[in-house]
Amino acid sequence: MELRYLRYFAAVAETRHFGKAAERLHMAQPPLSQAIRRLETELGVALFTRTTRQVSLTSAGEVFRTDVEFILKAVEEAVARVGRFASGVEGVLRVGLTGSASYRQLPALARLVKRELPDVMLEVHTEMLTPAQELGLTERRLDVGVLRPPIRREGITHRALDDEPLVLALPEEHWLSEADTVHVERLRDENFIMYAAPLSSVVNEAVVRSCVAAGFHPRCAYEVTETSAALALVAAGLGVAVLPDSIRSAPREGVLCTSLEGAFPVRLALAWRADDESPLLKNLLEILERNEMFVAPAPPDGHEIPGESP
Repeated sequence: MELRYLRYFAAVAETRHFGKAAERLHMAQPPLSQAIRRLETELGVALFTRTTRQVSLTSAGEVFRTDVEFILKAVEEAVARVGRFASGVEGVLRVGLTGSASYRQLPALARLVKRELPDVMLEVHTEMLTPAQELGLTERRLDVGVLRPPIRREGITHRALDDEPLVLALPEEHWLSEADTVHVERLRDENFIMYAAPLSSVVNEAVVRSCVAAGFHPRCAYEVTETSAALALVAAGLGVAVLPDSIRSAPREGVLCTSLEGAFPVRLALAWRADDESPLLKNLLEILERNEMFVAPAPPDGHEIPGESP
């Protein structure tokens, strides 16, 4: 059954006049009448009662009209929807984030998308360290990642979102809890809660570099794979953790966050596949640029942004 026959039927059903329907459809009346008869033959029922004075719907025609209106509306909505997808204003954006970025950058990104792209749904994957996000991007399971450079896989580009200082997370009853600022060298005898080394955490690298620069190597007492787990162990009094400043956006009972002197900052960046030509990605990047979410210009191809963790 051809879709145009349904449109012909809908026009005649609404006007109850073949001549007026033909005029609305910008066609001659004889072809319209022939098309309606072919439709009736195909269905095996009469849709209209025709007299010299009027055209009216049969009982079967009334039932068919309801279904045809639903079908034509669905087709119109499908056409409009695919147009919105093609223009990048509707769809699903799959986002990966590091654990600490979930506290500050995720709410900011979600608010911006809701305001600027209200028909775009976010599919959020949190607690993903940089290597896991790189893999997700390469395997096309993620569209963008909020991660910490350097990026070691080819085919991924990025823009800087923030250069975050590291802060000290410590238990409320800790001997340093009254200090407004703590220098890294005062942590030489502390038990550290750190990300699991096999995951190649950029934050770990910055913590180790900071401690070594202060004359000692951090004593790792516990390893975790999630920022939330690190904070839970700190709250339990099992050690201290040196984490990005964004954890301040999600206070946790039993944990104090103190400024840390002598620590190297860590960069946060938005990453995506270099060959991704998605209109939705293009719109997202333009929106982030317009709202001054990026803190530095795009890096030259093949080069890291100056100041990134080596």
